[in-house]
Amino acid sequence: MLRSKRIVTGLAMGLASLMAFGTATAFAKDTVAVGTSAPAFTLPSQDASPVSLADYKGKWVVLYFYPKDQTSGCSLEAHNFQRDLPKYEALHAVVLGVSADTVESHKTWCTKDGFSFKLLADPEHKTIDAYGVPVMTRGTDSYAKRDTFLISPQGKIVKMWEVKDIAGHSAEILAAIEAEKKS
Repeated sequence: MLRSKRIVTGLAMGLASLMAFGTATAFAKDTVAVGTSAPAFTLPSQDASPVSLADYKGKWVVLYFYPKDQTSGCSLEAHNFQRDLPKYEALHAVVLGVSADTVESHKTWCTKDGFSFKLLADPEHKTIDAYGVPVMTRGTDSYAKRDTFLISPQGKIVKMWEVKDIAGHSAEILAAIEAEKKS
């Protein structure tokens, strides 16, 4: 009886955790894979100008998906990308952030925190879905999971990350670009 009670309590706690942190769609990376062409996209940036993957042909593209503007983890990640922008530029790479937030939300955040790289608004999840990024929901809000894609100058996906180490992620990407350039 005690064992059954523990199992039920454990299941209840797990369900409560899932409800508190939202639910996520199944991880769907089968839509894209290393070595395949990166899905094309055009999305508005914080200044409302459209940004397309095709705009960056011939450059490395760091396409990172993140949950929400002005949250602690997302701010840490974005500040690290901003800090490392000269290193990306030296490697002929650009950083593009994508979330389900609006252009206005991106504009406010970029102005407040001084981000100079492009943040792209995808409230309809078209690009999020095209890259197979899971979407988490909390109430009526939905958020992209924290995933990153490194796209070669030829438009191929060369590396994908399910981001776990936010603080070290930018350095990890820079090292990957340098390794890819050597190979």
